[in-house]
Amino acid sequence: MRVYHALVLGLVLAGCKKVGPSSDSTAARVQGGAPIVADARIGTPNPPGGEGEWVMPARDYASSRYSTLAQITSANVKNLKAAWTFSTGVLRGHEGQPLVVNKTMYLVTPYPNVAYAIDLTQPGYPLKWKFRPENAQAAAGTACCDVVNRGAAYADGKIVYNLLDGHTVAVDAESGKQLWRVQMADLNRGETITMAPIVVKNRVIVGSSGGEMGVRGWIAALDLATGRELWRAYNTGSDADVKIGARFKPFYATERGKDLGLTSWPGDSWKVGGGAVWGWLSYDPTLNLVYHGTSNPGPWNQDVRPGDNKWTCAILARDADTGELVWAFQVTPHDLWDYDAVNENILVDMPVKGQPRKALVHFDRNGFAYTLDRQTGEVLLAQPYVPMNWAKYINLQTGRPEIDSSKATKQGKLVKNICPSLEGGKNQQPAAFSPQTGLFYVPTNNLCMDFESRPVSYIAGTPYIGANAPETGGPGDYKGEFMAWDAANGRKVWGIREPFPVWGGALVTAGNVVFYGTLDGWFKAANARTGEVLWQFKVGSGVVGNPITYTAPDGKQYIAVYSGIGGDMGLLIAGDVAANLPFDVRERGTTLPDLAKYTSWGGMLFVFAL
Repeated sequence: MRVYHALVLGLVLAGCKKVGPSSDSTAARVQGGAPIVADARIGTPNPPGGEGEWVMPARDYASSRYSTLAQITSANVKNLKAAWTFSTGVLRGHEGQPLVVNKTMYLVTPYPNVAYAIDLTQPGYPLKWKFRPENAQAAAGTACCDVVNRGAAYADGKIVYNLLDGHTVAVDAESGKQLWRVQMADLNRGETITMAPIVVKNRVIVGSSGGEMGVRGWIAALDLATGRELWRAYNTGSDADVKIGARFKPFYATERGKDLGLTSWPGDSWKVGGGAVWGWLSYDPTLNLVYHGTSNPGPWNQDVRPGDNKWTCAILARDADTGELVWAFQVTPHDLWDYDAVNENILVDMPVKGQPRKALVHFDRNGFAYTLDRQTGEVLLAQPYVPMNWAKYINLQTGRPEIDSSKATKQGKLVKNICPSLEGGKNQQPAAFSPQTGLFYVPTNNLCMDFESRPVSYIAGTPYIGANAPETGGPGDYKGEFMAWDAANGRKVWGIREPFPVWGGALVTAGNVVFYGTLDGWFKAANARTGEVLWQFKVGSGVVGNPITYTAPDGKQYIAVYSGIGGDMGLLIAGDVAANLPFDVRERGTTLPDLAKYTSWGGMLFVFAL
C-alpha cells in the first residue's frame, strides 16, 4: 500500500501535461483542524430524514455522500469489527447502496431486483418483508454490462426503485405491498433501467439504460402517489422532444442553435443515437434544477455519425417541474472513445479563482475533472485527474477539448494506447465530498486501450457498437487509485494506489474518515486529511457498491456496504471470477487476469461497528 501526497505542487499525471497550482485563498492547508480547501460547503439544504438515516441514494440532493455522524473517527476506526451480515441470495454485481429509514434497512438486489426490509430493532435482524417483483427474464440477456441495480429512494412512506426490464415500482415501506408499477422502457428496443431514482417534490425522476443498444435516451418524471408519467424529455431529436424552449440559455456558443439534437446528426441517426441516463442525479432546490449526464452516442464507430451528436456525452440542467432544459454542456462532443458523461454531479458552494460560486463538480469518464457554475454551465476549471493522453487540455473559452489527433479513431484504423480506456478515469463509482476538508474523494481507474472501429448495422434490441477496444493497464504498476481532489484549484492532494481499478463508491464522515472498497475484496478506511489507511477488512467478494453510515436503535454508528463483484468491470473485464458458470463459453476479459485469485462472485451485506 502506498500513499502519495501532492500538497504543494499541482498534480502531474503520467502521460499528461503539467498542471500548475492556483494561488488563490483556497490553497492547501493541513495544519490543525483547518480545512484543506477553505469555505467549501454542500450546496443544498440538509437532506430529508434524520441525521442518522440514509433515505436517498447519495444521502442528499447534492450527491455529497457525506455524513455528519462522528462516533467513528480517525482515532478509533482501527477498532471496527464486523457486527452482522446478510446474504442477498443473488450473485452478480452489487452496485448501489442500502437505505436506512425509521429503524429499518432496505436493500435492492441485482436482477431479479428483490427488495428486502430488515428490522434493525430486533436481535438477529429479521426481515420485516421481502418483495420479489415480476421482472422479465429477457432483460438479463439484453442488459449491456451486467444486471446491476444502483438502489432505491424513500419518500412519503414508499420505497421506489427501477427494475431491469424497464419498470419502475413503488412499495409500501411498512408492509412491502406493491403500490404501483409503471412500464417506462421498451425492452424490445434494448432499453433497460439500472439507475437509482431520486424523488423531487413528489416527482420520481428516472432514466434509461442501453447506450450500446441503439436506444434513444430519455429522462422522465412520475407522480409519487400514482406512478402517472408527468413529463418525459429525450436527449436527442428536436427541441420540442428535448424540451428546449425560451428558458434554454447555454453558456457556450456551440450549444446554441435550433434543433441541434437533429442537425448535429446525419439523417435520422439521432433516433438510435444513445444518450441514455443510467447514472446519478442531483438536484438544487433553490434553483429547482435537476442535473444529469447522458451516455455515449451510438454507435462507437464515429464515422457513422459525423457532427457533435447532441445531446450525448453532456451534462444537462432541467427544470424539475417540467423537464424543460435550462442549460447544457457537452463534455465530449462527437465522442470517439465511448466516454459517457453519466457520472455524478456534486453540488458545492465554494470559492473558485477567488470568487464565490455555486459549483457543480464532475469527474468525467474522459479523464478531466470539471468544476462548473451550476447556474449557467460555465466551465471554471478542467484538469486531468488520471493518466490521459487523448486531449491536450480543455479550452475554457469554448468548453471544448483540444484533441490529440494521433488518438482520434477512424474506421479501419487501429489506434493504440488511448488513455483512459472506455471504462473511463472513473465510471459509475461515485465520489464523495467533505465540507470539513473541502476535498472530493474519488475512486478511479488507470486503464488504456487500443481502439479499432468497424462497420456496424442497427438491429433493434441487439448491440450497436462497431468497434473493438481491448484494454490494458495504464502508466505505472497500478490500475486504480483512490484519491482526494481539490476542485477549487484542480489538483490532487493525496492518492492511494491499488492493483486493480477502484470500482466501488466513496463515503466520508464528520469523524475525518473516508471509506471505500476494492475489486479484490478489501473494505478500507483512510484518514480524510492525509490518506493514511487506518483499517481494512477482507469481505467475501469484490466491492463495486457504495458504503453508507447510519445510527441504529442502540445509538451506535454503523457502516454498511455490499460485497459482490460485477458490473462492467466484474462481468466483462475481470476474467473468470464466476465460479458458478463452468460451461459458459463466452469470451472473458483479460484486462485483469489475476483478479480471480482474490475474489469470485458473491452477494452479501456487511455491517461494521466499534
